[in-house]
Amino acid sequence: MNQYVTVTNADTPMRDGTIKLHGQDGFDGMRKAGQLAAHVLDELTAFVTEGVTTAEIDARARELMLAGGGIPATLGYRGFTHSCCTSINHVVCHGIPADRKLKDGDIINIDVTPIVDGWHGDTSRMFLIGDVGVKARRLVDVTYECLMLGIEQARPGNRMGDVAHAIQSFAEKHRYGVVRDFCGHGLGRLFHDAPEVVHAGRPGTGPELRPGMFFTIEPMINIGKPAVKMLEDGWTAVTRDRSLSAQFEHSIGITETGCEIFTKSPKGLDHPPY
Repeated sequence: MNQYVTVTNADTPMRDGTIKLHGQDGFDGMRKAGQLAAHVLDELTAFVTEGVTTAEIDARARELMLAGGGIPATLGYRGFTHSCCTSINHVVCHGIPADRKLKDGDIINIDVTPIVDGWHGDTSRMFLIGDVGVKARRLVDVTYECLMLGIEQARPGNRMGDVAHAIQSFAEKHRYGVVRDFCGHGLGRLFHDAPEVVHAGRPGTGPELRPGMFFTIEPMINIGKPAVKMLEDGWTAVTRDRSLSAQFEHSIGITETGCEIFTKSPKGLDHPPY
């Protein structure tokens, strides 16, 4: 049974398994962090093209975060040495920026988390490079729809299982696999906190959603089976069957009547085509 704790900015954030319930000051902080995160991805849209390396994307993302008054949460996090994650084609999540050049037909997820005044804005989007095949485009479209269907269930009185079931049922209707090895998470002044936000589950199960909860929803959907494996670098997760994978992520807060998406694109660039 999860314990819910009301917190304020005066409290020291602790990763103690409790689900934090935030007030107006928390919502204000998350809006600023979330909007910078969304702005970074908006500005990357014209930059992420064929021939650009993922290291160049990482450097540009870092510049944008710093220019916007934030710092990259991933830089130095548990030994990670980059400012964003870049996951190409069959990479499910946590791809490490390097000298790999983007090629015609690639799909890539870029995941950014700036910290602004102590608050974390965590979001990711898919980008399509050049002439992307029909199957890959369909995967990207369905994955975005999974995210938004999950968000529709994020309202007071519902449970995490309702969010998960909406995602799983839609993905499996298209015969896609829903990754179980990674999930969304609570956040705020901590990068990763309770509760876990799974993307496959039964309705009516899991923690109850209450006003003031902050968390990410970030479904990872595979064209093939759900199974993943970790590469030797300890970060990169790939599909075990080498099938394509896609992901979208928003940070949200539960309100009295529904939820607020903190990381919605100011320019309306939440999903391709951009």
